[in-house]
Amino acid sequence: MSADQTRTPLYGERAIAEAELICFENPRPGRAYEVSITLPEFTCKCPFSGYPDFATLRLTYQPGPRVMELKAIKLYVNSYRDRSISHEEVTNRILDDFVAACAPVWMELEADFNPRGNVHTVIRASHGTRQPC
Repeated sequence: MSADQTRTPLYGERAIAEAELICFENPRPGRAYEVSITLPEFTCKCPFSGYPDFATLRLTYQPGPRVMELKAIKLYVNSYRDRSISHEEVTNRILDDFVAACAPVWMELEADFNPRGNVHTVIRASHGTRQPC
């Protein structure tokens, strides 16, 4: 491809770039229950070295008025793959965005980053108060 040509983004790239957290009405608003989601292929970039960071995200939440749609979560999380962001900031930012989208009763996000340079980091952030199920 020559320098004057621009590549048209593929469908998947466009979907990730335009990722929006979509929710639907909680089908059981009067019942305390938990939803657990594991995202084993999370990536972002280290803001200091520029190297990729890999993590498994574990999301557990008790829905409030809305439940998050799974494909929307996948696309949203994939939008971080080229962002330079610290482990601490990305974990808290994702949690904030999820909370804003669905207003859960309680939510916890754990980001378990792969070891790099003999250092293993796990970041855990939560919102609200967990109710007994």
